[in-house]
Formats: sequence, C-alpha cells, structure tokens
Amino acid sequence: MSRRAVSLRPAVRQAKISELVAKRGEATVESLSDAFDTSAETIRRDLTVLAEAGQLRKVHGGARSFEPRGEGEFDARLRRNALAKRQIAEKLADLITPHMTLFLDTGSTTLICAQVLARIKNLTVITNSTRIADTFVAGRGGAAVYLLGGRYRGDNAQTVGGEVISQIGSYHADMAILTVGAIDAGGGMDFSNHEAQVARAMIKAAKTLTVVVDHSKFSRRASFGVCGLGEIDTLVTDRAPDAAMSAALALAKVEVTG
Repeated sequence: MSRRAVSLRPAVRQAKISELVAKRGEATVESLSDAFDTSAETIRRDLTVLAEAGQLRKVHGGARSFEPRGEGEFDARLRRNALAKRQIAEKLADLITPHMTLFLDTGSTTLICAQVLARIKNLTVITNSTRIADTFVAGRGGAAVYLLGGRYRGDNAQTVGGEVISQIGSYHADMAILTVGAIDAGGGMDFSNHEAQVARAMIKAAKTLTVVVDHSKFSRRASFGVCGLGEIDTLVTDRAPDAAMSAALALAKVEVTG
C-alpha cells in the first residue's frame, strides 16, 4: 500500500483510514502511519478531521470505531462505502464553479459531497439538512447557506413537510444535487416519502439535476419515486453500472461520471 498511499489526496486517505478503522475496530497512529507511508502528525490530523465528521472516535495513540449499539441509522450509512462516497464528492467538485446556487438534500452521500464542496468559493446553498448547513458554514469557501424550515426529524437531522416544499418554490437554483436510495432503468427512488417529496420539489426549482450515488444503489428498488432517468442531467458515481443500466442511461441521455 505504501507506494500508492504517497499520492493519495488527503480526503481519499482519510476515507481509507475510516474504512480500515471500521473494519479492525481500532488502529494506532503508528500502524496507520506505516500503512499509509506518511508521518504520525499527518495521521493525527486525519484522525481529528474524521472524528469531527463523526466517522470514528479519536483516542490516545490512535482511533476506535463506534460501537454499533445505540448508533443512529444515518451515522451507520455515513461510514458505509465511505471511500466510494468520497470519490463521488471529488468528481462532483469538478462540475461546480464559484457563485453557483445549489440545492442539496439530506443523505450520507450529499453530506460527504458537502465536505468537499465547502472549499469552493462563494456558493449559495439551499438545504433541508442541518448537518450539510453546518458543513458549508464551517468551510473555507464562504458559502451563503439557507436552511429550509419545517418539521424537524432528528434521526437524519433534516426538515421535511409542506413548509419545506413551499419554501423550495421560492428559490431558483443552478443545480439540484440529490442522492437516492435506489436507481434502476425506471429512475431514482427513495425509501422515505418525506425525502422523496423534498427531492421532487428541488428538481422543479433547479435548472439541472445531478444525482450522486455509489454503486450499491444500482438496480435496486424503493417505494417512492424521485425522478425518471430522463430528468437526470448528470449521474456521478464511483463505478460504472452494468451493461443494462448503462444502456438505459445512454438512452435517457444521462451524462455519467464514474
């Protein structure tokens, strides 16, 4: 690993560290320094970033994974496929320019995307996720952040409901950046009707739609429709889908970055 690790971007290295700690349960600074062929001080900084993002627990001399017991579903999803989501975020950043106005909906993938996009200067961000709002406020890009108000759901730290949907209609965004729970030849779907409603409203109020999903979401089904494939302008993923899904995306003229 060491020769390849030298060239890793910090965000990618951090995602790999998070997955390694989650798999082993714990890791020392020394072992991580050896594994990634970098200094102990760099590893300590990485662990601080990951701890602040809620992806592991920093302890004296290293880090430990969170115990599954008592862990919220969102936090579990945040650590699942963390490297894939970080790769998606880095690819998405190449599509975003300063001064754009963006919708971002609630999701573990969109939250990790927010961590990367927060470095881009002078964005305007409209979101129903308090975690995403906090991420952009803390970022060095100086984003103007608008948090949609409505019924608050603490499990996903988000607002939902009619108030949120009504407020979305008063904004006009360059791009809606959304994640979905599943996607197949019929389009994107979600497991939550509340979240699907918010996503559909954001699509209507944006010029373009970018969907961000890791490979595990392909050819799955969920109960609530979000969008047809033809509504998607760009799909950003970590791995190209299978031949049938690729053909469906091509037929719908979706630009795939993956």
